Amino acid sequence: MPADFLSQLRVIKCKAAVAWEAGKPLFLEEVEVAPPKAHEVRIKIVATAVCHTDAYTLSGADPEGCFPVILGHEGAGIVESVGEGVTKVKPGDTVIPLYIPQCGECKFCKNPKTNLCQKIRITQGKGLMPDGTSRFTCKGKQIYHFMGTSTFSEYTVVADISVAKIDAAAPLDKVCLLGCGISTGYGAAVNTAKVEPGSTCAVFGLGGVGLAVIMGCKIAGASRIIGIDLNKDKYAKAKEFGATECISPQDFKKPIQEVLVEMTDGGVDYSFECIGNVGVMRAALEACHKGWGVSVIVGVAAAGQEIATRPFQLVTGRTWKGTAFGGWKSVDNVPKLVTDYMSKKIKVDEFVTHTLPFDKINEAFELMHTGKSIRTVLKL
Repeated sequence: MPADFLSQLRVIKCKAAVAWEAGKPLFLEEVEVAPPKAHEVRIKIVATAVCHTDAYTLSGADPEGCFPVILGHEGAGIVESVGEGVTKVKPGDTVIPLYIPQCGECKFCKNPKTNLCQKIRITQGKGLMPDGTSRFTCKGKQIYHFMGTSTFSEYTVVADISVAKIDAAAPLDKVCLLGCGISTGYGAAVNTAKVEPGSTCAVFGLGGVGLAVIMGCKIAGASRIIGIDLNKDKYAKAKEFGATECISPQDFKKPIQEVLVEMTDGGVDYSFECIGNVGVMRAALEACHKGWGVSVIVGVAAAGQEIATRPFQLVTGRTWKGTAFGGWKSVDNVPKLVTDYMSKKIKVDEFVTHTLPFDKINEAFELMHTGKSIRTVLKL
């Protein structure tokens, strides 16, 4: 039997960070990773980063949160084996797992207006592979998948439509970030808002996604980019990425949207909410200029939250939009984003503030919660 076929039959035992229940630390456990079935790919994860979405699900606020689960969705690695019918990648290929797949066949994939492929949405939302089962077990228990990726494991299995083959020369401990945060923020500016040269932008929240939005606004040619955050320690980094000024809502007696309207002669052309706070989403919309202002919701609010504003804000010409993964068609565009990074068109290295071994994963979450990191990369 060929060696690659034998590897497909093999259950791999490896380390993974398992979230046994909501609100508790992750535990490094030995898990069994089953071989890939038809149209599935097993990947050896080389590097993964910690994102706020992982923390959101771990907190218990995610309505689709399933436990026990292996979290993680900003990863990069090498294809270890493939299941029957897989043609786009082969063992040895360098890849990034994708939490938004691209099947190329559903009506969403065929429509240029969206990147929200729905082919495996139902099973992915239940923490399962497309056939309704899991490839992970630990201590005799089934472990759920997360966002179709589960990168907090030395090996993971994904659908073949949930993986992008990238340049083999790319440093995986950097380009793993293109699996979510950087791509999301950058795309929010250039794809969703379509920021124009000479425009004025406001970015609410100066974490990794907010910095990526600033980068996108600058690349698109915005002439004024205002960063808004309560944490003034983030201002210097925001200016490195292209913010022209930074302000804190705590420094003003009036609502921040009124401050921005006064600062910008009627409001900004584009605003971006990168926090997931429904009150800030309203402020971001109301900071936009009458007649043409566009506000993009990038942050994910907790389950049950609702947005509100006076309808007059929209009647008078403002537009409220949302974005997922920055509007990128994932299989097509993630390799191009890697190429843009390799040719220094976009920043990636500058987002990495900490690099830790995999067994320090809980420390990575702590760095994020305390605002001390932009992105912590874990090497597996």
